[in-house]
Amino acid sequence: MTTTNFTLVRNPFGRLVLTRDGVVHEGVVPVRAFPIQAPDDGIALVNTDGAEVAWIERLSDLAEDTRSLIAEELGGREFMPEIARIEAVTSFATPCTWNVATDRGPTSFVLRGEEDIRRIGQGSLLITDSHGIHFLVRDLPGLDKHSRKILDRFL
Repeated sequence: MTTTNFTLVRNPFGRLVLTRDGVVHEGVVPVRAFPIQAPDDGIALVNTDGAEVAWIERLSDLAEDTRSLIAEELGGREFMPEIARIEAVTSFATPCTWNVATDRGPTSFVLRGEEDIRRIGQGSLLITDSHGIHFLVRDLPGLDKHSRKILDRFL
């Protein structure tokens, strides 16, 4: 269902409203098909029942106002800090606490087990903390030597 022939506005309650072919869908939510590998390609707009009501091949195909509404909504729903450096870990046995520098500032989290570190793509990792928050290592080879050495102990 590829489409860009719709209008998208935010109602007074802050919910997105999509109108297409005279049908109004209130409370639509954008969902990325490939949030890490291709975040700006393949976005579904789904209704409150979870049914897809529109498909966007590329965000760049949309008008600026529609694109900014979708980006704003996605930004409010998705929280995935990107790890820039691993400062320290409390232990090489799990569970352990990691102190990291991210694109959103320094933080610490608890890693429950090695299985919470998953490879995605060629040189990327997805690390899930004990609260279910995902941390992204986008460029494993690009990390500093200290950070890679720590990660090697867990991989």
